[in-house]
Amino acid sequence: MTTFRISEAAALLGVSADTVRRWVDGGRLAADRDEHGHRRVPGAELAAFVRSQADDEQGDRFSSARNRMRGIVTAVHRDGVMAQVDLQAGPFRIVSLMSREAADDLGLEVGVVAEAVVKSTTVVVERPDRPHSA
Repeated sequence: MTTFRISEAAALLGVSADTVRRWVDGGRLAADRDEHGHRRVPGAELAAFVRSQADDEQGDRFSSARNRMRGIVTAVHRDGVMAQVDLQAGPFRIVSLMSREAADDLGLEVGVVAEAVVKSTTVVVERPDRPHSA
């Protein structure tokens, strides 16, 4: 079974290790101790925790798009017709190209909290610990 050190779980969740420790200490996230006394979070428990957090954040939204990432706008480049909006969602940089009118209507400026909603017919999933296959 896959387990994660507190620091690894924190990196995956985009929070500090102290936050993960508080969640474990508060009973929000399950963790076991290894033979050295270090806390390890079971992968299945971490996945369930992430799902529950996403469900809490989604609330009563009605959309077929399920890939939502909340973050902060770090850059907005506008020209006459288009805008490029950069969003930092945890460790992920997400870039969106949209009409200038849409960016203006949404009030997108540096420092604004926004949500990237991704719906795609192709999503590539990779494991960083495995070699790429052709």
